[in-house]
Amino acid sequence: MPDHYYSSKPETAHDRKVWEATLRGKTFKFVSDAGVFSKQGVDFGSRVLIEAMEMPENAHVLDVGCGYGPIGLAAAGLASRGQVTMIDVNERAVELAKENAVSNGITNVTILQSDLYQELGNQTFDVVLTNPPIRAGKQTVHAVFEGAAERLRVGGSLWVVIQKKQGAPSAREKLESLFAQVDEVTKDKGYRIFKATK
Repeated sequence: MPDHYYSSKPETAHDRKVWEATLRGKTFKFVSDAGVFSKQGVDFGSRVLIEAMEMPENAHVLDVGCGYGPIGLAAAGLASRGQVTMIDVNERAVELAKENAVSNGITNVTILQSDLYQELGNQTFDVVLTNPPIRAGKQTVHAVFEGAAERLRVGGSLWVVIQKKQGAPSAREKLESLFAQVDEVTKDKGYRIFKATK
């Protein structure tokens, strides 16, 4: 069976790449590798989410499916007096995210290997961010939404990026069944950003 970026232990041969990306006006240096999502550069959907997301400076933030870290590390700059927890099932992605946090001098992050929310205990958050693993299937994506609804504090929000052709309408329906308010914050080239507020 071939590796997916949502495999817990990718066996694909390493192919490390180093590159820079400017996110929210700040330049980051990233290391990526084979066996992780969007290894060539920050994917367009993540960029749209990063540019749209908002959070208080002291927020407790969770990045679900962090990959090598662009969303969570950009969030750490916005929540500069807060804390960002970044989780991914993929061991290689988690190691890269840790390396990228260090090389960009970002200290207000905790990065964990976790199958969905398993390793988080009973922590709650002000903001949850996700570019969900569409290819892992609708059940997994819905589990991301359900877990976020359980772990958000009242008044907190889940920010999701999803492509129209990859199920944005059904994702919105699911979000509306879980959250009091769901807004489409922006859209760009078929990508939708939803903000679901608890």
